[in-house]
Amino acid sequence: MAPEPLQPEPRHVLLDPDLLRRLMERTGTGHSISGRELARRVGVPHGTIDALLNGNIKSQPADVAHSICRTIGVDLLILWAPAGRAVPTEDVGDITPRSTVAA
Repeated sequence: MAPEPLQPEPRHVLLDPDLLRRLMERTGTGHSISGRELARRVGVPHGTIDALLNGNIKSQPADVAHSICRTIGVDLLILWAPAGRAVPTEDVGDITPRSTVAA
């Protein structure tokens, strides 16, 4: 029996790098957190956080997205959208909400 093909790891797309920056300035505990400290707590290179904040990286694996949100004290969907057919991994800025689409 052949092994099942590996499924791609679920990813999430960062909706707004500026919102991430603002939430880092005042986390759920009321304190700020630096990019280096956030990276250390999440377990990613500090360059990953810098790239997210600068818009150079738009998505992360689901476990990283969850860990960032837990660390700064916000719900996942405040910062991230699950990537897939409805939310492309890289072109999140081109998504138009359904309520504004003309008939």
